[in-house]
Amino acid sequence: MTATAEQLAHLSPALARSTDVVAVAGEGPYLIAEDGTRYLDWVQGIAVNALGHSHPRVVAAIQEQAARLVTASFNVVTYPATVELADRIAFLAPGDLGSVFFSNGGAEAIDGAIKLARVATGRPAIISFLGSFHGRTLGATSVTASSAKYRSHYEPLLGGVHFAPYPSRGMYPGLDDEEIADRALADLQRLFDHVVLPETVAAILIEPLQGEGGYWVPPRRYMQELRALCDKHGILLISDEIQAGYGRTGEMFAMTQHGVVPDIMTLGKAMGGGLPMSAIVSTPELMARWKPGLHGTTFGGNPLAAAAALAVLDEFAASDVLGNVRTQGAYLAGRLADLKERHASIADVRGLGLMAAIQLDHADGTPGGDLVDAVRRAALERGLLVLSCGVKGNAIRIATPLNVTAPVLDEGLAILEECLDIIEGGAA
Repeated sequence: MTATAEQLAHLSPALARSTDVVAVAGEGPYLIAEDGTRYLDWVQGIAVNALGHSHPRVVAAIQEQAARLVTASFNVVTYPATVELADRIAFLAPGDLGSVFFSNGGAEAIDGAIKLARVATGRPAIISFLGSFHGRTLGATSVTASSAKYRSHYEPLLGGVHFAPYPSRGMYPGLDDEEIADRALADLQRLFDHVVLPETVAAILIEPLQGEGGYWVPPRRYMQELRALCDKHGILLISDEIQAGYGRTGEMFAMTQHGVVPDIMTLGKAMGGGLPMSAIVSTPELMARWKPGLHGTTFGGNPLAAAAALAVLDEFAASDVLGNVRTQGAYLAGRLADLKERHASIADVRGLGLMAAIQLDHADGTPGGDLVDAVRRAALERGLLVLSCGVKGNAIRIATPLNVTAPVLDEGLAILEECLDIIEGGAA
């Protein structure tokens, strides 16, 4: 069943909808529509449901906590569940990142991280990257550049923000990782030379694996040299782990894949087990410069979301979820590579762990955003939910639950291949 005009009559059209499915329940990797149709969900709330829909451990934790206390505002009282969650995140975080500020969504965490960086350094400027997506608030929109449409009509935005090219094949087509690292570092230096002095930069904000911009994996050497460059100039390095972090790449935090410890991490999406939750994680030293009252929240760190987040971490430990991501991620990568061999429309396959994408282009090399749209429509008709990504909208992103199994991957890949056969045969 699809949403009717009557059902949507009082909802703002500003929220774009990728389907008209009316969902009433979820079970693991599946969503169930109002008419009983089951959809294999490769969106998972846009990488939110780390353990799939309605995981028993998470549901039980939410029910138990809701029966005791939902919220009383963390700036008024202290909750045991939230304190325990901060302790566990501090234990898992790399380096000296041991102080946590909780909020509700990724964009909030980004705004807070920018505020923290400016307070801690006394500097005004922020460097972000072309292709980046960090959220929809004015602050997060100001550091987003995955599409001009996200910034349209909202300028002037936050001042002091500058953009460098993201180190990827998307920005530097035809180059290998070493060449990409060299070119991107040179372009960053050019930004310092011509636009913004490094001693005025509070932070460089980067996704350790670019999400909305196309699921691009940057060269490891670039990230390591970026860390060294930040150290040289006293610039804070912020890793936006909201989509790529919390296990999706096979490590708890995606920047670990590059052998880099940031100064600030932003977390979100998967951490709350489906409930709204995010966090800013930094060192106690930097957080100590963020004096009481300089930032705040009403719902952030509420005990209901904290209980769900603790259940997520419990399940990670009990079921070796990270090991599953590595195993199934390798299996998925192999299956997608095989798919590419059989389908001329697939121009690229990329990703890490269970954060993967296939890029569709036309025979002449032009971006196949229309092909992606056709595949998405055909997949929906056959019971598979997928989303696009990429500046040109020509990639299909795959964000399964982190506890996915090979048979469930095979089920989705069979539908995906059927859809590719259809569009390549001209029947879409």
